[in-house]
Amino acid sequence: MMGKLDGKTALVTGASRGIGKAVAMLLASEGAKVAINFAHNESKAKEAADEIIKLGGKAILVQADIGKASEARAMVERVANEFSHLDILVNNAGISVAAQFMEMTSRDTQRHIDINLMGTVWMCRAVWPHMQARQYGRIVNTGSGAFAGMWAFAIYGASKGDIFSLTRGLAAEGKDCGIKVNSVNPGAFSRMLLAQQPETSPMYQHAQENLPAEQVSPAVAYLAHESCPVTGECFDVMGGNVQRTYLAQTSGFTDPNLSIETVAERWDEVMGDPQDPVIGLGSVDTELWHIKPYTRGKTETG
Repeated sequence: MMGKLDGKTALVTGASRGIGKAVAMLLASEGAKVAINFAHNESKAKEAADEIIKLGGKAILVQADIGKASEARAMVERVANEFSHLDILVNNAGISVAAQFMEMTSRDTQRHIDINLMGTVWMCRAVWPHMQARQYGRIVNTGSGAFAGMWAFAIYGASKGDIFSLTRGLAAEGKDCGIKVNSVNPGAFSRMLLAQQPETSPMYQHAQENLPAEQVSPAVAYLAHESCPVTGECFDVMGGNVQRTYLAQTSGFTDPNLSIETVAERWDEVMGDPQDPVIGLGSVDTELWHIKPYTRGKTETG
């Protein structure tokens, strides 16, 4: 599939470094023209664009706060005009603040919703008419394994869990117009990790040694390719592992005369015994990460 994206155009949000940069670099190496979005750090974004251009690729810089609908819309219009069309959107930008539910400020709580959820909504809404008009598009959203429930990540996990539902809803609407929408829950060493955990944290050390951002980008690039066989799916991607994450429903039971007692008596049937392992609540023990104390009002953006 190499040269696999020749003639395609892509917009990657939060692409000045980390996973976003790795994705932008890979898409460009496969022949795509890439727009690198940044919110604040223009120098890092320029470095990423210069690297792509130095390797013979095509890249432009586009500044926007995706949490603002007007800025997301204006950015997409600029990219579409510059490239004449827009085939691929990778919604990578986001924020992550580690704090217990009752500790997090209202401002930081709202920022998670504004950037992680609404930023993705505004970007998808901005590109949709362009893709719909050409009856073709590939959107890759960024979720998080935190949506399954992690200590100190209730708000972050909620904002990313919304991405799972949004992706499936958009996939359903995009089926008739050639737009495929999928999501990834990535794991990689990033500046968000740097902000949350000390260098002595086992998770920090493991990520630094074993989870480079470049191990996430191939799966994203595959989902962005014309031959992508699925839509509405979610994949956990980290350290070379690629796993499908999906909804499951047990057989349960049916009783027209349902009562509290019946539910209690037949609870084992409700819970079921699925063949595949269920991702349990708190299946990742974040206390072992030695998360830094929460500083009120301080957010890390990407």
